Amino acid sequence: MSENKVSAVEIIKENSRFLRGDIAQELCDGNDFFSKESIQLLKHHGTYQQDDRDLRGKGEKAYSLMVRTRVPGGKVTSDQMLAHLDLGDAFGRGKLRVTSRQAFQLHYILKSNIREAIGRINQCGLSTLAACGDVCRNVMCCPAPYDDPAHQQMQQLADALAEHFRPRTRAYYELWLKDLETGEKELVGGQAEEDVEPIYGRHYLPRKFKIGIALPTDNCIDILTHDLGFLAIIRDGNVIGYNVLVGGGMGVTPTNKKTFPALAQPLAFVTPEQAIDVATAVVGVQRDFGNREDRKVARLKYLVNNWGLEKFKAKVEEYYGAELPAPEADQVTEVDDHMGWAEQGNGRLVYGLSLENGRIYDDEACQVKSAIREICAAFAPGIRLTAQQSLLFTDIDPANRQALEAILRKHHVPLSADRSTVDRWSMACVGLPTCGLAVTDSERALPGIIASLETKLEELGLGDEALTIHMTGCPNGCARPYNSDIGLVGKGRDKYTLLLGGSRLGTRLNFLYRDLVPSDEIVPTLLTLFQYFKQAREPGESFGDFCARKGLDDLIAHGEASA
Repeated sequence: MSENKVSAVEIIKENSRFLRGDIAQELCDGNDFFSKESIQLLKHHGTYQQDDRDLRGKGEKAYSLMVRTRVPGGKVTSDQMLAHLDLGDAFGRGKLRVTSRQAFQLHYILKSNIREAIGRINQCGLSTLAACGDVCRNVMCCPAPYDDPAHQQMQQLADALAEHFRPRTRAYYELWLKDLETGEKELVGGQAEEDVEPIYGRHYLPRKFKIGIALPTDNCIDILTHDLGFLAIIRDGNVIGYNVLVGGGMGVTPTNKKTFPALAQPLAFVTPEQAIDVATAVVGVQRDFGNREDRKVARLKYLVNNWGLEKFKAKVEEYYGAELPAPEADQVTEVDDHMGWAEQGNGRLVYGLSLENGRIYDDEACQVKSAIREICAAFAPGIRLTAQQSLLFTDIDPANRQALEAILRKHHVPLSADRSTVDRWSMACVGLPTCGLAVTDSERALPGIIASLETKLEELGLGDEALTIHMTGCPNGCARPYNSDIGLVGKGRDKYTLLLGGSRLGTRLNFLYRDLVPSDEIVPTLLTLFQYFKQAREPGESFGDFCARKGLDDLIAHGEASA
C-alpha cells in the first residue's frame, strides 16, 4: 500500500500489527490520554477517547473514554444488564446509555480504569471488540422476542453474521483479557505473524460497516440506513430468504459537497443458506474497492453511487461465484416501536420501556436505573435493546404484570403508555459534552423541545400523531436524522439544520427546510408548519408525507405568509 495514496488512518492500520500498535505501552505510560495513532486503533477495540467539552477553557482537557459493548440483535440477560449498571456506577458517573444501534455505551471511563471495565464486560459474556472501528459493527435485528419461526430465524442470522465478521486478531485478548485468565500482569504487544484476518486483511475496511435485519412489516431497525441490509421475505410464517439491500448511510460533511445521506437499494434475493456468503462478498468488494484515500467518502454508499447498482452487483456476483436473482417485490410497509405490553406467543409477556434518549440513571425526579435493577432482581427477565434507544423486558409471567408496573411507578418512571406519541418516537444522540464530533447539544436539548412541542400539538388536536423527531449534535447522523419526519442536525453552538419530509417508516430522505435555526426558534417554526398541516392535510396523511407532498417552496411560502 503506497503511503502517498491513502489516508493517515490507513497508514496507522498498516503499521499496527493487527490493531496492536503502541496501546500496550501507552496503557502503562502514566498519561491520562492516548496518542493519535492509538486513538484510531482503540476504536476497533470498542472505545473512543473523549474529553468533557463543558470543562474546556477551565484548564487542561478532562480526558476519558467511551466504551461501547457489542450486543448482536440487542439480546442481553438480566445479569448482563446489571453488570453494565454496576460498571456505570463504578466508572461512568452512575450512568449507562442504550444506543441507536442496540448497544450499551459507558462514558467518562478513565484511562486507568479502561482495562478493568473491558475485562468486566467480557466476564459477563459480552465484548467490546468491533463495536467501533473500520469493521462490521454491531449486527442489528428486530428485537421482538416473539415465539414464531420468522423472528427466531432472523435472530439466528444476526448471531451468525456477528460471529462470522468478528475480527480474528489476538490483540484484543492480549491487551484486555490475558491476565484475567493467566494471572500474568505484563502487557505484551504480540507478533503480527501469528494473526490472520481472513475477511478483513491487515488493513481492515476503508470505513465502518453496518449490517441490519428487518421485516417488511416492521422496520424497527431502520434497515435502509445500513451499508448492508437483509429484509426478511416471509411466506407461510417462515423466512424463505432475504432481499439484500446495499448502500445506506447517514453521515455527511457539510463542507464537502461530495458527501450525502443515502438509503439502501435492493440488490438481489438470497436464500437463508446464501446470506452469509453473499454478505462476505459484499464486504469483500467494499474492502477491495472502497475509497482508502478520503475517509469522508469511504462508506459503501459512495462506491455504490459511483459504480451504479448494476456494476456493483456484477462484482458481488464475481466475489460470490454465481449470479443472484432479482429481489422480491416486498418492501417496508410498517414499523413498530415495541413499547408497552405484548404477548410473546408462548404464554409470556414482553414489556417495552420507553427511555428518554437511551439514558439510564437516577435523579430526584425519576429513578430509571433503580427501577431496572429491581425488575431484574425480582423477575430475571430477558432484555432486548431497541434501535429507538429503549429496552424490552421479555419472558414476563402474566401474573407479574401489575407488579412490574408498580416498580416503575414507585421509582417515578413513566409507563410507555403515559408518554406522548411524539416523545416515544423521538431520539437524540449523545452530543455535547463528551462526543468529540458534536458541535452542540443533542440529548440535553431534545427533552425541552419535546415537552414544549407536545403541549402545542395537544392544543392543535394533534397529540396522537405518530411522527419521528431525530436530533444529532453534528451532521454525522448517529440518531438517523436524515430519513425522519423531522430532523434536527447540529450546525453550530445552539443552532440546528431543520429537515422535513422524511417518514416514520424510514423509507424516504428528508430535505433541508431551514439552516442555522436557534434552539429557541425550533418549536415556533414547527408550530407554524403543524398549523398548516392541520388545515391542508389529506385524510390519513402523516406529517412527513404532507411535507413531502407540499415540497420546500410551498412550505417556505406558507411560512413567510404566516410570519
